[in-house]
Amino acid sequence: MNATVLAVALCLASAAAYAAAAVAQERLARAAVARTARALLGNGAWWWSAGLNTAAALLHAAALRYGPLTLVQPLGALTLVAAVPMGARRAGRRVAATEWRGTLATVAGLGLLLLPASGPAPDDTLTLAEALAVSGATAAVIGLLTARRDVRSGLRHATASGLASAVASALTQTVAVAGGRGGSLLDGRVLAVAGLVAVFAVGGMLLSQRAYRGGLGAPLAVVNLANPLAAAAIGTVLLGERLQGGTAGLLLAVAGALMAARGVLLLTRTAPDGGRTHPAAAPAAAGRVAA
Repeated sequence: MNATVLAVALCLASAAAYAAAAVAQERLARAAVARTARALLGNGAWWWSAGLNTAAALLHAAALRYGPLTLVQPLGALTLVAAVPMGARRAGRRVAATEWRGTLATVAGLGLLLLPASGPAPDDTLTLAEALAVSGATAAVIGLLTARRDVRSGLRHATASGLASAVASALTQTVAVAGGRGGSLLDGRVLAVAGLVAVFAVGGMLLSQRAYRGGLGAPLAVVNLANPLAAAAIGTVLLGERLQGGTAGLLLAVAGALMAARGVLLLTRTAPDGGRTHPAAAPAAAGRVAA
């Protein structure tokens, strides 16, 4: 099977598992179960969502063995396509028109980003110094994003989750490619990078759990926007990945980013119950995000 086709197939399976996990996490967050670590660890439903996240992460790691970051990460937007209707069905309601428009705009935008992103199977890996530098810089940015708690803290936690997941994916690719070359998985660099993968993967999941207190659509859209953009930056700067198509490819990527941002904006205007967030209701909705 062609490496790109295999990577896409693995991404589809991963997105379905991530979507189911996101819906479960959002329900726990809105039920106020996720307020303390002890409450989470004592809840069977949270362990079920953690298991789904683990399965999705393993499928995602396999996809990264066969496709570049710039291809695999934008496909994570399929999580949003599945999660929004799943969440609405679990809540016993229909998907609002604004939710559909926001979801479709986000996915279409990320699809435009995907067009110039396809390339050969990955070959380059991060050095230990690069892995540590990326991890340190990302941890600092995450600290800044989550230091304050105000009406926008939910979306900032979602951004932090997307960044953590992107770094985890970049580091996972290093482990997968290094192991796929016949190298030892017990190599010092591989073990160190694998440890960083665990830290950022778990951190990304916990940050998303915090973000979902304000609803599912907007935070998940932000996660799915921040993740591929950060991964693309890592892939192009450190791993030698390039957008295809020259200037035309770059213009497609820019148009896609703008369209995806428009989709996220639409989803932020949708209240957690599926209705529009009107100006008068904004303070109450914001209070739920900050809670």
